[in-house]
Amino acid sequence: MALVPDVVLPVLDEAEALPWVLGRMPGGYSAIVADNGSTDGSAELARELGATVVHEPRRGFGAACFAGLRAAQDEVVCFMDCDGSLDPAELPVVATPILRGSCDLLLGTRRADAGAWPRHARAGNRLLCAALRHRSGIELRDIGPMRAARRTDLLALGIRDRRFGWPLEMVVRAVDAGWRIGEVDVAYRRRTGRSKVTGTLSGTVRTVRDMAEAL
Repeated sequence: MALVPDVVLPVLDEAEALPWVLGRMPGGYSAIVADNGSTDGSAELARELGATVVHEPRRGFGAACFAGLRAAQDEVVCFMDCDGSLDPAELPVVATPILRGSCDLLLGTRRADAGAWPRHARAGNRLLCAALRHRSGIELRDIGPMRAARRTDLLALGIRDRRFGWPLEMVVRAVDAGWRIGEVDVAYRRRTGRSKVTGTLSGTVRTVRDMAEAL
């Protein structure tokens, strides 16, 4: 039987975007909504729309991602933001190299629409990629929020960060473990609803700080 990935969606008050995101999930891909304390009915809506819902009361992007990873059952797991900025229809582009065994960690490099990626967030991303290159020697264009890897391998990495450093720590530990890491372009749209993280300057600063600590 062919492997079909689970998709971990960390969620904090994304009820506005959930119908579009879950409605564009590729056939066979199983959505796991890791609710991180939503107060807008996101968890209930996600369940009504057919997603598996896990609750993570400890606040933090990494905490939600880790809760979703632990709940996953399939051997290949994808991660992506659930704010409508990334199109789930592109998940096979990210997951297929993992399914074929030609890559160990595949990152979706954001190809942004006009106005979708604020300048301060782009600058923070460039800074982190440069720091990663200096620390580990790997050339990446983006610490991409859409990504795929094998579940058991991810668990074995022992990622500790439970805040916004989670995505970068995953890459750092994967490099140290000798993983084959690749990138592929994915579309990046204006998010649905109000941004809580990189759409704000304070959110970008917090994200860069957490990721810098992960280095």
